[in-house]
Amino acid sequence: MTKTAAIIGGGVIGGGWAARFVLNGWNVRVFDPDPEAKRKIAEVMGNARRSLPGLTDVALPDEGEISFHGSIQEAVQGASWIQESVPERLEIKHKTFGAIQQACDPEAVIGSSTSGFKPSQLQEGMARPDQIMVAHPFNPVYLLPLVELVPREGFDGPLIDRAKNILASLGMYALHLKKEIDAHVADRFLEAVWREALWLVKDGIATTEEIDNAIRYGFGIRWAQMGLFETYRVAGGEAGMKHFMAQFGPCLQWPWTKLMDVPEFTDELVDLIAGQSDAQSGHHSIRELERIRDTNLVTMMRGLKAQDWGAGALLNIQEKMMRHGTALGAVADDLSADEPVLTAHRTVPLDWTDYNGHMTEARYLHAFADATDRFMEIIGCDAAYISSGGSYFTAETHIRHLDEVHAGAVITITTRVIEGAGKKMHLWHEMREGERMLATGEHFLLHVSLETRKPSTPSSAIEAALGRFAAGHARLPKPIGLGRAIGAPR
Repeated sequence: MTKTAAIIGGGVIGGGWAARFVLNGWNVRVFDPDPEAKRKIAEVMGNARRSLPGLTDVALPDEGEISFHGSIQEAVQGASWIQESVPERLEIKHKTFGAIQQACDPEAVIGSSTSGFKPSQLQEGMARPDQIMVAHPFNPVYLLPLVELVPREGFDGPLIDRAKNILASLGMYALHLKKEIDAHVADRFLEAVWREALWLVKDGIATTEEIDNAIRYGFGIRWAQMGLFETYRVAGGEAGMKHFMAQFGPCLQWPWTKLMDVPEFTDELVDLIAGQSDAQSGHHSIRELERIRDTNLVTMMRGLKAQDWGAGALLNIQEKMMRHGTALGAVADDLSADEPVLTAHRTVPLDWTDYNGHMTEARYLHAFADATDRFMEIIGCDAAYISSGGSYFTAETHIRHLDEVHAGAVITITTRVIEGAGKKMHLWHEMREGERMLATGEHFLLHVSLETRKPSTPSSAIEAALGRFAAGHARLPKPIGLGRAIGAPR
């Protein structure tokens, strides 16, 4: 069943919300009086389509439809999530929420993208105040997972649970704050760093580029995967956080920062910062900078995903949810042995391409290796089995590169068992984009005892599951290219 979200306000944040929902299969209804809203959101959607699908190793659902409407009341019809992203003026937000509640489903989640207002302020004078909550995201909304979810203080229950579940299905993390405070939590950190940075520039200590380098080459990367307190705990060594606090706590009394004092925003300071920023990044357009940012974020988060850590762990949770109930989450008994087995359905990410603009040779092997791992999991050679002391080792691999593959392509891999008896497993993979054959991969594996590191017989359950597929696939026509030598005609 297709789900519907309404986006009220289609600027940078609203457009990011629209992209996050649409690319996760939701229909999105937009209201924004700006005559340029359709063009602006289309540009954001273009960047999101380029980057978001490659975050996961399971293809996102088919895109939802996006439509534009002439009134708030029309836009919110049928929406189960309504996201307000209008300007940060309380009177505008109150007017917007009033119009929303006149026409929306009383059970819908109404989230506000506000970075500063508390939920109690947003709810003043509303017909159903508890329906409205802060759902403050971070730019780019279609990539960064954090959402500060702040209901009225003391309010909890099914609506909050539903909001958390929806955000999780979008690959986002709801930081549920139990107490409200101006600017919530994350922006208060940002404000502190911003104030100190202004002083460092004004006093001639560092330029905008030097400050950005201090962050991106140092603690920014640590914060991205471990946060603040866990980073400091590690800095304390074996003695942990207590040692760190004892060693560095006294410096809090030293006059290192000017956080309690804000420099005056004079024309001179604004010109100084703007000029340095132009010198730093002015040779790139905003869209170029966004694409550079998105590529970096995808690469970082995919790296974290491989470690099941931080933002990457959230992607693994999302993938598990997407696999559930599909062939990609099935076990051997759920699958027919009369046809090739679906072992991968994914989007080629940005970091899989090379200087020629197509997928590198190593990534063909990566994709086929993942397909082999998935087939092993299907027949019962999963993490639990491997931890008990048995696994399959690849002894030989043959890959034929038949056609180009580009970033953003949705590829499917199907797998056949050519031989599956005793210690041996011979697999044949075919990679396609739609009907177009892209490559084939041939893997020969031996079951090995992880204790002796020598070939051994697999468990009877694995041997039976593998044998069933081998028998069924033997009735299929011989694959074209099977066992073909290098240089032989295709």
